[in-house]
Amino acid sequence: MLRTVTATRYVTPLREGGSLPAIVEADDLGTYVLKFRGAGQGRKALVAELVAGELARTLGFDVPEIVLARLDPELGRTEPDPEIQDLLRASGGLNLALDYLPGSLGFDPLAGAPASQLASRILWFDALVQNVDRSPRNTNLLMWHGKLWLIDHGASLYFHHNWPDRNGPALAVASQRPYAAVREHVLLPFAKALPEADATLSLLLTPEVLRRVVGLVPDEWLRDEPGFSGPDEVRSAYVEYLSARLEAPRAWVRVLEDALPGNAP
Repeated sequence: MLRTVTATRYVTPLREGGSLPAIVEADDLGTYVLKFRGAGQGRKALVAELVAGELARTLGFDVPEIVLARLDPELGRTEPDPEIQDLLRASGGLNLALDYLPGSLGFDPLAGAPASQLASRILWFDALVQNVDRSPRNTNLLMWHGKLWLIDHGASLYFHHNWPDRNGPALAVASQRPYAAVREHVLLPFAKALPEADATLSLLLTPEVLRRVVGLVPDEWLRDEPGFSGPDEVRSAYVEYLSARLEAPRAWVRVLEDALPGNAP
């Protein structure tokens, strides 16, 4: 179960993010990076952030704590930027936030390559959830207390922006699509242990685990989805998609291996 906090102070926008996430303080005295439901891809980016982030945590990766964050639109009434005011007004209610990691630094592969096993596991995970935002230009990896932390998964699970038909072969076909961003992935040159990562991680994501993680998504982020009768049916569709993607043989894993330096044609 995710904790729920209430944002009490808007501190500053993080303008390097395309959807203007912000640092906020909350009623538990914590500091968080808030992702707004009224920004960019809206609530679906929050769903992707939550599902991918908690799957990553299940697989043993370091991920900042994810919480649900209630936001009063009046919080930004003194904010002089009209764009931010509009964003806050559009985001009243339940949003998503991640624990702020003070003093963390962006990952730079030139400053120190990660171990092959870790790089392989992260690449495998990003391919599973189709995260298209882990490039050298924007690694979405932080170094904090000597560990590599995974952040910003809102660009994952992009299939949910155009749900495949669940009554035919479309969902199964979509679930086996190769990872489109593999050749731009910042950790591709270091991922020399993909078969081991595949063998280990695929066993951890059982249907029970998938249902537990998807079950964390609030109903209000899943309501009124075209083609679905309600939130529970949407949750089932996420589980079906991820389960199908995990079924052996996983052709998308072979594509990862073929993309490794030295293997690519």
